[in-house]
Amino acid sequence: MIVLMIAEKPSLAQSIAKILSNNDLQSRKGFNNACSIHEWSGKFMNYQVRYKMTSVCGHVMSLDFVPKYNNWDKTDPSELFSGETLKKEATPNLKMPAFLEKEARGVDYLVLWLDCDREGENICFEVIDSVKHVLAKPNDNRNIFRAHFSSITEQDIKRAMNNLGKPNKNESLSVDARQELDLRIGCAFTRYQTRFFQGKYGDLDCNLVSYGPCQTPTLSFCVDRMDKIKSFKPETFWYLDVELQYSKTGQSFNVKWSRNHLFDKDVVYMFYNDLKQSSSAMVTNVNLQEKTKQRPIALNTVEMLRAASAGLGMSPIHAMQIAEKLYTQGYISYPRTETTTYAANFNFKEVLVQQTKSSSWGSIAQDLLNGNMVNPRKGVDQGDHPPITPTSFASPEQLPGDLWRLYEFITKHFLATVSRDCKYEELTITFKIKSEEFSCCGKNTIENGWTELMPWKQIDFKEIPNLKKGESVQIGHIKVLEKQTNPPDYLTESELIGLMEKNGIGTDASIPVHINNICERNYVKLERDRRLVPTNLGVVLVHGYQRIDPELCLPKMRSQVEEQLNLIALGKANYRDVLKHTLRIFEQKFHFFVQNVSLMDSLFEDSFSSLSATGKPMSRCGKCRRFMKLVLSKPQRLYCEYCKDTYNLPQNGTIKLYRELKCPLDDFELLINSINKNLNHPFCPYCFNNPPFDDMKKGDGCINCSHSTCTHAFNSNALSKCFECQNGLLILDSTTPPKFRVICNNKLCKLIIILPDTLIKADVSDDLCENCDAPMLNIVYHKDKTPLENGQTSTTACLFCDNNLKVSIENYLKLANKKINFDRKKFTHKHKSAGGRRKKRVVHKNW
Repeated sequence: MIVLMIAEKPSLAQSIAKILSNNDLQSRKGFNNACSIHEWSGKFMNYQVRYKMTSVCGHVMSLDFVPKYNNWDKTDPSELFSGETLKKEATPNLKMPAFLEKEARGVDYLVLWLDCDREGENICFEVIDSVKHVLAKPNDNRNIFRAHFSSITEQDIKRAMNNLGKPNKNESLSVDARQELDLRIGCAFTRYQTRFFQGKYGDLDCNLVSYGPCQTPTLSFCVDRMDKIKSFKPETFWYLDVELQYSKTGQSFNVKWSRNHLFDKDVVYMFYNDLKQSSSAMVTNVNLQEKTKQRPIALNTVEMLRAASAGLGMSPIHAMQIAEKLYTQGYISYPRTETTTYAANFNFKEVLVQQTKSSSWGSIAQDLLNGNMVNPRKGVDQGDHPPITPTSFASPEQLPGDLWRLYEFITKHFLATVSRDCKYEELTITFKIKSEEFSCCGKNTIENGWTELMPWKQIDFKEIPNLKKGESVQIGHIKVLEKQTNPPDYLTESELIGLMEKNGIGTDASIPVHINNICERNYVKLERDRRLVPTNLGVVLVHGYQRIDPELCLPKMRSQVEEQLNLIALGKANYRDVLKHTLRIFEQKFHFFVQNVSLMDSLFEDSFSSLSATGKPMSRCGKCRRFMKLVLSKPQRLYCEYCKDTYNLPQNGTIKLYRELKCPLDDFELLINSINKNLNHPFCPYCFNNPPFDDMKKGDGCINCSHSTCTHAFNSNALSKCFECQNGLLILDSTTPPKFRVICNNKLCKLIIILPDTLIKADVSDDLCENCDAPMLNIVYHKDKTPLENGQTSTTACLFCDNNLKVSIENYLKLANKKINFDRKKFTHKHKSAGGRRKKRVVHKNW
């Protein structure tokens, strides 16, 4: 019998396999080269079985619209609220469904070790759907099990193995509902906004004018704070500054006026004139109190993210990535949790014993074991995962950089939760000068307690004289000082995380993603002290929503949706009913937004420049023959102010005119992108946006064009099937003479073969090689560097067979550390060119 076990990540699968097999493993690489399979023998339900442990790499499937809705130009965004969707491979290159199906074929039992949260439950059912039909008993759900665990420790993993449960369909459905709502709502609003505003304004500096049910309320928090800052009107206030001098010690100290400050200058000066002649202050009360600064409660995800941002300078998404690495390597417990109280059976001693090895806090851990440990404070049990704790000891040598910094914080926080409270004395002395009361306060630590682990949390020592009631103290000076009230500062990441949690925006796992999104989309800028300052675009968007429909950016709408999703997860609400009801509400809001978009547009007009006023002349339009303007701000695009057409361009590159040549299909001038090697070949801006042939995709350049006669299409430049990726064609790139190279027209392939620098001209010949049927190259060498006999400079040669040229391929393989079997009969490539023209050019045996 065979038991297949599947974890969420390859490293997690390896760790679990080592624990369950007692390191008696045989491992092999899966055919997708991303996931390994670990095998061993053992017992399962009293049967002797063969175990196979492998993994996925996150979600197996993702939700998207069917292809007909993916063309922005042909789809009305309002159709997306009801348009047909499909589940497709999340990462096609990994071929995960095929990999899982192959490993699951004929398996008797399936045990799922996915992360124990709602996303993990959803991935469980993605795996089940991929493999159920090939199991030994396809229709028997009794052979499918779910492991529940919170850390990668031997105790927790073996406990999970001995207490297998079943996947939770309701929790998976809540994730399906969230995915569909976010897809439909986000895409509808984003497509409409992007096309509307990018079609009018040239300096938005963003690739997408996006909307998100969680992203937009997150941005709104930042803009609301900016609005308070800008609308803030400082007020002047006055107060009495009094310094006392204790003659016995010669000590000077300031005291605080009981009225604090007043906004009426005349009244403050009235008090000043009454007191300025006084020479001494009388002690009216001395109060000494012992106080405590409580130890922290157990650590959950939100508090970890806030501390990482405020104390460690890490962005929330980076901190979450670091925490996940620590978890999969077995150093901390599961980092996604809302719970802040330890379970009744939590083994504190086991964790403390491990931490006694530390040179930094080992003595503190030992002290706690010796009887100084106290019961942790009671937090909140949300019924998900235990709080975040260390699960094994690590040293700075084992965990470099940010891994160590976050591990150190988590460990110190855990130790702090079971350490004594910090105790300190607070001495408050009250004085009277005539009828006015003043006071000063001093603090002195009695016991550092848990703050010994976190020195930045220690009580600041403040010394004041030890005075007695009735004692008189000389006045040093009495002054009237003037100050102004200050506006609040911009939100920090830490403060924003707290607001999102309080208002129910996102989950502990998605909060970092939403904050990262508003940064990446240029809605906010991250500035000093990790403060989030809204950009002009972010401000205009939120103010526009507030004009049209404030609920679109208020947290109330999303928090209500989250409540419904929680009910689905608990089995208290119907998945379809929640989807139908929520989508109907947002569809109505979308139509209202479209009808009133002019209210937002007027804000854009005041803040941004029109397309016709931006950019510089670049190339001629194929329709009107006038120059189009190149708009350099994100997204790069061409704009014809006469035809009122906008054409998207490759991003992050330098766009240049290519020899003033024209596309034979539409008469647009060809361009070239100097940074992207796949588009270093010419491309037509019209074809780039409107593929002329069925085998072309939007965003393809001339090297992917199947035009039958164009000298820039692959029919005129293809040499061979790519031996690197097996999916593309090797194309002669002659765009940068005298440097020639061969590249693959598959965008995902990184193959670049540099041809000899002795060439001064190269193009593809109509002749085929007698040895391998590959197209020949017409070559011209530099007259002083020619390798040909008798000083000849021109010849026709095969890249794969000619000794002077194939050295380029050998050099590439050597640098890339590749080994290819040069069997010409093994590799063949057949490609039907447009109209069947010159079929011999692309039907050949190579290698």
